[in-house]
Amino acid sequence: MTTPTLLALDFDGVLCDGLIEYFETAWRAYQRLWADAPSQPPAGLADAFYRMRPVVETGWEMPLVVHALMQGVPEAGILLDWGAIVQSYVQAENLVPAALSAAVDGVRDEWIAADVESWLALHRPYPGVSDRLVQVLASSTTVYIISTKESRFIMQLLQQQGVNFPASQIIGKETKQPKAKTLREIRQKLEAEQAQPIATWFVEDRFKTLQAIEAQPDLNDVELFLADWGYNTLEERSLAESSDRVHLITLQDFAQDFAHWLT
Repeated sequence: MTTPTLLALDFDGVLCDGLIEYFETAWRAYQRLWADAPSQPPAGLADAFYRMRPVVETGWEMPLVVHALMQGVPEAGILLDWGAIVQSYVQAENLVPAALSAAVDGVRDEWIAADVESWLALHRPYPGVSDRLVQVLASSTTVYIISTKESRFIMQLLQQQGVNFPASQIIGKETKQPKAKTLREIRQKLEAEQAQPIATWFVEDRFKTLQAIEAQPDLNDVELFLADWGYNTLEERSLAESSDRVHLITLQDFAQDFAHWLT
């Protein structure tokens, strides 16, 4: 089928580019966690962090990326073996993921409480996605957003972009469950309402997330798309290109009719 009944979309890395905010939050958290941190980030650090963003699976890893770069760990090494690097830092420096997470969340919470507008201003929509989203919302396709960002911030960012998105169709960080489970629940709900199976498409920028959905037998008919403009690596895009299940989609494709997505 060339038109989905249900279109599920990730937010960061698909609809919204939050790289600037990610780095600013990571840097502030790094300053709290390491007493010898300089008052200003060195030249080029932000750009290096942007390139390394695809390795981050959970928010507490962000200041560790900064730490690794500040320690001179080569970017190629970070991309190749980030999991081992994380564990080496955790063990060698007695780091506690919960404390790292609290530092990241604390930075964000204080920043948002003090000046939410400046925080929101560091998020940018990808070119053309807002217009395409408005088009799909006006069509027969039901659209959901499944994200690890809090729903309230997603709503505010969409409103800033002129997108009137149903709040009930934004599933954010507060659900605290894997995206595969969320996607399954949404689909089951819509199928019960329509009393028939539905065509389901899901767009995500993290290849591992798509692999997790691919591993679910009851979701084997979901069309999976990797957004090549998001937070992923050249290797992951190559894997998507060679996959018999995952479609690599460009920003140009995304802005066009659904018929172009599967070509």
